Amino acid sequence: MATVKPFKATRYQCDNDKLSKVLCPPYDIISPEEKRALLASDPHNFVRLELPEGDDPYKTAKEVLKSWCESGVLAEDEKDGYYVYEEEFTVKGNTLKIKGFIAAVQLEEFSKGIVLPHEETLSKAKEDRLNMMKSTGSNLSLIYSMYSDDGSIKAIIDGISSAEPKHTAVTEDGIIHRLWISTDEELNEKLSRLFDDKKLYIADGHHRYETAINYRNYLREQGIAKPGDLADDVMMFLIDMENEGLVVFPTHRMVRNLESFDAEKILEALKDEFEIEAHACRKCLEKALGKACGDERIIGMYLGNNKFYSLKLKDAHATDSIKDHCDAYKALDVTALHYLILERHFAIDKANMANQKNLVYTRSFDEAVDSVDSGDFQCSFFVNSTKISQISDVALAGDKMPQKSTYFYPKLTTGLVMRKIIH
Repeated sequence: MATVKPFKATRYQCDNDKLSKVLCPPYDIISPEEKRALLASDPHNFVRLELPEGDDPYKTAKEVLKSWCESGVLAEDEKDGYYVYEEEFTVKGNTLKIKGFIAAVQLEEFSKGIVLPHEETLSKAKEDRLNMMKSTGSNLSLIYSMYSDDGSIKAIIDGISSAEPKHTAVTEDGIIHRLWISTDEELNEKLSRLFDDKKLYIADGHHRYETAINYRNYLREQGIAKPGDLADDVMMFLIDMENEGLVVFPTHRMVRNLESFDAEKILEALKDEFEIEAHACRKCLEKALGKACGDERIIGMYLGNNKFYSLKLKDAHATDSIKDHCDAYKALDVTALHYLILERHFAIDKANMANQKNLVYTRSFDEAVDSVDSGDFQCSFFVNSTKISQISDVALAGDKMPQKSTYFYPKLTTGLVMRKIIH
């Protein structure tokens, strides 16, 4: 099954205080304001590689990487290793931790059923990351994947991380990042063998994974790489899907620019398939969503002017007739929202959603409410978090969820380790 290998990471050569200032989030969640702050925080902040500037940003990234490696800001480790990585963070007042390890994983086509996606991707993002890989010849950021474990892998990871961490960094968001390195060949070989019967489920980084396959193919076509070279693998963070610290946030939907939008007519039309209950405030709606249990599917809706509603699907089989998708896909809250409301009543089809013509996504409940109150959007819809079991069920069936069905929190930091493919 999955082929997992230690590798030589390229890392910052600095103390923990400096490291805390040079890490950055993944490129796709960095706002312009955050980018400015990161650039100001340190001249060697990784955002200069992850989200470079200039008329030709890809050329800029190549030049920055070359300069930092030549000057010793970055250096490649001398030995192959596994990199145990832990994040400590707070959600709703509770301190949580996730801990896994970073490895080089052999690229496999999704059709083989070894590495499994769960979500649709956008072509534009893949084109950008492919250009970045062509320019830097490196895996700059991590793909986040899950596996099932009987405790054997956990025991090894816990053993490696029983010592003092090699690095501890605290980023601006208050998240603590710890890194341990295992270069013990016998131990690492044992860890690799434990994945011989494992499937990997991509939690976050679908674009980066598909891009890595495209990059491998490009290098082979150009005669730069051949089977067995470093381009056959991609850098991944691997974590047990039973890890108690795993957090998946929901992604809400905001609707705009619909012609002839009529809130009252929408409410009337939805009565056939949903039990509709009005709520006095946003907190009341959040509580109603949180009460969903078992197979219940409850969707929140806000129409402005403090008009909050919960929509409880009357018929659990209302989405059974959807073609070309598995049962796990049909049972998702977001599936009911997309098919029974957005497509049926708003005529927002998949292409519209992908282009965000009438639909915009947000993780913030408050933003989804405030955007309607401001008049920028006509209404917002709210969903509960997708369960880890639903993610694996959809992936195992060879299916993919709609875009923005999951948001794993926290995001993995970028810059802690990177992996050179072309030296």
